[in-house]
Amino acid sequence: MSVPFFDITRQNKTQQAEIESAIATVVNSGRFILGENVSQLEKEVAAFSKAGHAVGVASGTDALHLALRACGVKAGDEIITSPFTFVATIEAISYIGATPVFVDIEPNTFNLSAKLIEKKITKKTKAILPVHLYGQSADMVTIMALAKQYKLKVIEDSCQAIGAEYADQPVNSIGDAGCLSFFPTKNLGCFGDGGMVVTNNQNVADEIKVLRGHGSRKTYYYDLIGYNSRLDELQAAILRVKLKEVGRLADSRRKNAEHYYSRLKNISGLQLPYQDPKAKHVFNQFTVRTSKRDALLEYLKKLGIGAMVYYPLSLHLQPVFSFLGYKAGDLPESEKAQNEVLSLPIFPELTENELDQVSSAVESFFK
Repeated sequence: MSVPFFDITRQNKTQQAEIESAIATVVNSGRFILGENVSQLEKEVAAFSKAGHAVGVASGTDALHLALRACGVKAGDEIITSPFTFVATIEAISYIGATPVFVDIEPNTFNLSAKLIEKKITKKTKAILPVHLYGQSADMVTIMALAKQYKLKVIEDSCQAIGAEYADQPVNSIGDAGCLSFFPTKNLGCFGDGGMVVTNNQNVADEIKVLRGHGSRKTYYYDLIGYNSRLDELQAAILRVKLKEVGRLADSRRKNAEHYYSRLKNISGLQLPYQDPKAKHVFNQFTVRTSKRDALLEYLKKLGIGAMVYYPLSLHLQPVFSFLGYKAGDLPESEKAQNEVLSLPIFPELTENELDQVSSAVESFFK
């Protein structure tokens, strides 16, 4: 039997009646843009994140873009960030005309290496943008200390990490703003695109509300060049249903991860995900690394087992960012990781039998 890499339909079936009821309520209300569900979801996500405010937007990409703008980033500013992430992280910086300054990653967590940041800070540096990759927080204690020392903003890319923590503090509530994606494959996913910015800063929240609605504070009067970036009311209604279960589902992901740790821990040549003792990992992905990655991926595919590579080419080497002037060898840990990482199925509804199938397949490959 095959094992899918991800199957959202299983989760949806368990919540189908409540989701359908929520959708029907919105349809019957006739209110589809910035209605009661959006405002209630914003309050609920803020409370979940132990933050003061949350503002729904159209996508995780928009969350990053608008958060940067609301935190005062302008054209010509430099933003220190990771090269080993989804392209949206860097797109958001580029939309403003700011410059991404890449810092290499830690080889164990794959997150931005906090100890390498300081040497990249210049007079043009405006902010640090750490990515909490695969569901595990970056070293926010060190990053926040540097931000305080150099008077920098911190925008957290938490698009893969809702529910994650560092030093007992939820991501999104640590920096000046935290950015979420509700893409269907995320730990909290909707039925399309959606995103949110979480912050403890009232001014940041107010600015994002203006930016998401065409730059208007009063209907048909415009103070800023804004965007059409409003979280859909139907998606918000679905997310409110799913948010109730996000903690339990993260626990299921951690349980599935423990199954893999138990079965695969003694395999020579396979490195399992490192868990920072200060971090609470929510396992949006279970990412192993091996020098035999491509062969392992092909082997699993032949057995009908889903696996994915996040990410096969670091952003500093992507053709679209060649104007930044980076070359092969500049960020060796990121470049090594791109050739070795492989994510195994980890979604909450995997059965014990499916976890055993994946584990057995990996074991047989390395024999």
